[in-house]
Amino acid sequence: MAMATELLLLLNSLPWWLLLLSSVGFLLLLRSAAALLRHLYCTLLRTPKNLNSYGAWAVVTGASDGIGKAFAAELARRGLHLLLVGRHPAKLADAAFDVAAAAAHPAVKVDCLVLDLADDDLSGFARLQSAVDALDVGVLVNCAGATLPHAMYFHEADEATWRGIVRVNAEAATRVARAVVPGMLRRRRGAVVNVGSAASVVLPSFPFSAVYAATKAYIGQLSSSLQVEYRSMGIDVQCQIPFYVATKMVDIQKPSTFVPSPERYAKAAVDCIGYETRCSPYWSHSLQWWLLGFIPHFLLNRWRLILGEFKRSQAMGHKLYCAS
Repeated sequence: MAMATELLLLLNSLPWWLLLLSSVGFLLLLRSAAALLRHLYCTLLRTPKNLNSYGAWAVVTGASDGIGKAFAAELARRGLHLLLVGRHPAKLADAAFDVAAAAAHPAVKVDCLVLDLADDDLSGFARLQSAVDALDVGVLVNCAGATLPHAMYFHEADEATWRGIVRVNAEAATRVARAVVPGMLRRRRGAVVNVGSAASVVLPSFPFSAVYAATKAYIGQLSSSLQVEYRSMGIDVQCQIPFYVATKMVDIQKPSTFVPSPERYAKAAVDCIGYETRCSPYWSHSLQWWLLGFIPHFLLNRWRLILGEFKRSQAMGHKLYCAS
C-alpha cells in the first residue's frame, strides 16, 4: 500500500507532458510487441489450411526454377495436382520431373504450359485460359518475376528491359489471375497468391530498381482490392512479401538465417495460404520487417541510395573488365 502511494505521489509530481509522452511511448511499444508476437505465431505455430479444400489443382507461374519451382514442389507434397507455367521448355520439363518426384503420392499429376509472359503475342494466354477452364483450379501462385540485370538509374534502362519488367510483374500477373478467377467464382472457392516484394512495402523507396518496386506495389494493391471484392464469394486473395531468398534473381546462392533457400521459404509460404491479405511468411523476414519499422525513413532512403550506388558501380566495373 505504501509503495502504491509513493508511486502515485511520484506520478503526480511529474509534468503532464512527460506523462503524456511516456504513455504514448508505452502504447507504441506495446503495439510493436503485439505485432512481433503475431508475426511469430503466424509463421511458427499456426496450423496450415487444407489446400485441397480449395480445389484439386494448383497453377504456378515462374515454375522453372527458384521460388516458383519450390512452391510447386511444396504444393505437390500437400497432394495438389500442378500446372506449371514457364517460358523455357527444357527447364520446365526438368522442373516437372523434380516436382513429380516430390509429390505426396504417385497419383499427383504435373502438367506443363510453355508461356513467355513477356511476349507481345497474347495467344499464349488464350492457351492458358483453355487449360485452366478444363481443370478444378483451387490455388493460383503468381510467382513469375522480372527485374533489372543490375542496379541502374531509371534513365539507364532501355525500353525493352523496363517494359519486360512491367509486362511480367504487372500485366501478366493480372492476365493470369483474370484467367483463373472466373472458374473459382463459379465454384465459390479458391486461393490466389501474388508474390510481391519488401522493396514495395517495407522500404519507403527502392532506388536503382524503381520500376521493379513500382510493379510490386501494383501487385500489393491489386491483391488487397481483389480480396475485398471476392472474400465473401469464397476466394482468398493474398500478397506475400518476401525479403531476399537465395535464388539466381537476386544473385545470392548461399542460404543463411535471413536469406532462406527457396525450399525453406516455400514451405513457410504455403503454410500461410488462405490467411492474411498481406504477409511475410518466413519468420526471419517478419523479424526484419518489424525491426525496420523502428528506423526513420530518411535513414532507410539514404542506406538504399548508398547501397544502390555501390552495386551499380560494381556492375559497371565488371562490364568494363569483361569488355577489356
